[in-house]
Amino acid sequence: MTEVRLRPAGPADRAFFREVYASTRADELARVPWDEAAKQAFVDHQFAAQTAHYEQHYVGATVDVVVVGGQDAGRLYVYRGEREIRIVDIALLPACRGTGAGTALLAALQDEALAAGKTLSIHVEQGSPARSLYDRLGFVEVEERGAHHYMTWTPEPQPNTAS
Repeated sequence: MTEVRLRPAGPADRAFFREVYASTRADELARVPWDEAAKQAFVDHQFAAQTAHYEQHYVGATVDVVVVGGQDAGRLYVYRGEREIRIVDIALLPACRGTGAGTALLAALQDEALAAGKTLSIHVEQGSPARSLYDRLGFVEVEERGAHHYMTWTPEPQPNTAS
């Protein structure tokens, strides 16, 4: 698999994050009878609202650009609370979906949660194709919250190997 790494996001990454966000809404917008200008305005509005929500409710979250094979490929927002690591948002450009990049990112977060003794959580949009990935990696649905499934992964206690 191609190398997957993170780099801290900065103000110059905002346009790229908007592009990533737009790619997550492309299928939905393809079914809407709007012209391109209306679709772009909708995406701009929704992206700004989402960004403001994250900044207001997840103060201190890490915001990273996902880099796959040396190319910017997605975004990852993670909030680390006292008992929980919350995946606020994880999104990859279409060309990087299904390549193992998301699995690598989630496995690293699971390792972090295991080491910290914390639960890893995420809200997954209903109908999201990524739902099968979370299921495969051992996340379980705790409850339905509006248009999302609240899912968690809890580290299994590790056996004591000391004699």
